[in-house]
Amino acid sequence: MVLSMTGYGKSEAIFENRKFIVEIRSLNGKTCDLTLKTSVIPRDRELAVRKYISDRLVRGNIDLFITAEDVGEAAPHEINRDVLADYYRQVCGFCSESSIGPVSGSDILPTLLKMPDVVGTRKDEMSDECWEVVYGAIRDAVDALIAFRVREGAVLREDVGHRAELISSWVSEIEKYEQERVAAVRERIQSRIAELKADPDANRLEQEIIFYIEKLDINEEKVRLRQHCRYFAETMESEPYPGKKLGFIAQEMGREINTTGSKANHVEIQKWVVRMKDELEKIKEQSMNIL
Repeated sequence: MVLSMTGYGKSEAIFENRKFIVEIRSLNGKTCDLTLKTSVIPRDRELAVRKYISDRLVRGNIDLFITAEDVGEAAPHEINRDVLADYYRQVCGFCSESSIGPVSGSDILPTLLKMPDVVGTRKDEMSDECWEVVYGAIRDAVDALIAFRVREGAVLREDVGHRAELISSWVSEIEKYEQERVAAVRERIQSRIAELKADPDANRLEQEIIFYIEKLDINEEKVRLRQHCRYFAETMESEPYPGKKLGFIAQEMGREINTTGSKANHVEIQKWVVRMKDELEKIKEQSMNIL
């Protein structure tokens, strides 16, 4: 089964007067690189969350976002007395040392209450019941991301599978020019000998021509290329996470195509080789995004 490494999932959950919004996204990567971009998850729960996500998603650059917002009744607030007192001492000290003179606490209190970190939302410890709700939302978001990967994976499978089939079918197009190529090579050698006005031994000349033509033989390359294309398709169907293996197979396909091109010695064969290389590059690009 082919799954894409890219994906996105989102879920929401409400516990009492708080709503938790969970978002998770994944991009292609060589390993499972997970980043928790949230302060909602308790420290003692992080390891379990990381293990769950890495086991489910296997590979990719993964970011998890969780935000919490208050719903219903207004959230309880509290004054940070130490911060407020520190601001008050600094303001009074500044005023007494400058020409402003003494100030009244009641006069500056409204301003002090607006200073950073003086008033904040009370953060209660997350209860086990609340955590079960949040963890359920995380699981739902991961499920949504996997469903996204499945849909994208079906598109990828169709694309790379079609391109591999094209490459395999084009081997037959190359075969159409093989006899013509052999005759052209023989004719070119004999023409060159005639230009040199040489008079070689006929048997020896025939042996050398056969030896030269055998060096240009691409039958083994054709057989291996077809085998690699079949193996590519089989791997997509049989492997649970075939991405890395498909990349290796594509490399082997490239070697056979390149060798065919270096031995081609025929303009039409070279054209088909160029087409194969173009399709193979697209296969390699897409394979990098397959899990």
